Amino acid sequence: MIDYIIEIVSYGISAIIVLFTFYYYVYKQRKESKDVEERIVEAKEAGRFEPVSLYPVMDEKACLSCGACAKACLIGDVIGYNRGKAVVVNATHCIGCGGCFRACPQEGITLWLGTEKRGVDLPEVSPNFETNVSGIYIAGELGGMGLISNAVRQGEVAVSNIAASLKKSDVQADFDLIIVGAGPAGISASLEAKRLNLKAMTVEHGSLGGTVFTYPRSKIVMTSPMNLPLYGKVKLSITSKMQLLDLWNEVLTKNKITIHEHCTVKSITKESEVFRLKTAQGESFTTQRVLLAIGRGGTPRKLEIPGEESEKVTFRLLEPDEVVGKKIVVVGGGGAAIEAALLLMNNNEVTVSFRGEVFSRINLALSRKLKEAIASEKLKVLYKTNLTSIDPEYVYYKHVDSEVIEKIENDLVYIFIGGELPTQLLRDSGVDITTTHGRLVMNH
Repeated sequence: MIDYIIEIVSYGISAIIVLFTFYYYVYKQRKESKDVEERIVEAKEAGRFEPVSLYPVMDEKACLSCGACAKACLIGDVIGYNRGKAVVVNATHCIGCGGCFRACPQEGITLWLGTEKRGVDLPEVSPNFETNVSGIYIAGELGGMGLISNAVRQGEVAVSNIAASLKKSDVQADFDLIIVGAGPAGISASLEAKRLNLKAMTVEHGSLGGTVFTYPRSKIVMTSPMNLPLYGKVKLSITSKMQLLDLWNEVLTKNKITIHEHCTVKSITKESEVFRLKTAQGESFTTQRVLLAIGRGGTPRKLEIPGEESEKVTFRLLEPDEVVGKKIVVVGGGGAAIEAALLLMNNNEVTVSFRGEVFSRINLALSRKLKEAIASEKLKVLYKTNLTSIDPEYVYYKHVDSEVIEKIENDLVYIFIGGELPTQLLRDSGVDITTTHGRLVMNH
């Protein structure tokens, strides 16, 4: 009888524990859902809900609520859980790293570009990275894959596909392959071409590293572990620009690969079985295949205002520590503009001119630093303003809802308002470009 009572009590305690655990789980899930819903409302009001680059789309039916995707996110505040299902919260903070995509055990996440509201201009590229022009391939940022690890992988795979497509006949050409661009995709492609014994040449209109080279020296670069051809596993996740450039220089030098820097391709034309590339420097080369591994920025976008061509105006910041005691205006509302302003503000008087009301295109860490800088009066922001002209002593501007022109004393102007997609080169080469309002670019 006693054993029976003990057994009943034991079952009762077990049932209480199960019920308590269940109710605690439900309570926690409801609280988390409420928090996420509030964060989504806040993100929409702040303009952080509409993605600006590559972003994840979750399959609700496949979601196990395991948390793997949120843990894999390099930024940390992009993904939340609503009613036990993963959802995107701060879409503008997403850097397109693909960590959530790779981490999902159910393969329930896909990566997309463009939305119904925000279109993205992209060249038409097949799964093997070939464009509509047979023999011209695209890898990296130009095709929509901006993150370093993704671009590195694309450069390698694209060259592998190119090698398989090359004709074994006596095609008369200077090269098997010319790679245009020496950023992450171009460097990876150059190494893979060397590994496959292709006769290849890599040209870069700027310096080794492409867009990465234009980052400030102290900028921290976020990426995922990756495999670099002829080098192996690169385990860097958070590193500096200079560490990354040093690594690339090391592996290129070791494999005796020369990057032809400051060489700008002006035209790509098809001549029978080969392509002819002409450069702004007056050179001309023929090749069986072309890989475009250039960035989406192309040339910096300009304000098109009087005085913009003066020496006090620049479109990149390489050595912020060398700029001291200046009255500076930084133009733009994206990550590059805010990073530049924050780097310059300690040794200079910095004002940001921003045409919007909310900085919705910067990540959470930058947003916090910006708020702290404004609160401590280290940084001044002129919201809803556009510059109208620049002269040696002043910068002139007006508010978007006013015609009154105001001025502030100024020594230097940094303009970070994005870049122009190299549309003309692509279209002149015959490559089709379309505006996508939601394109699947990676699935399982």
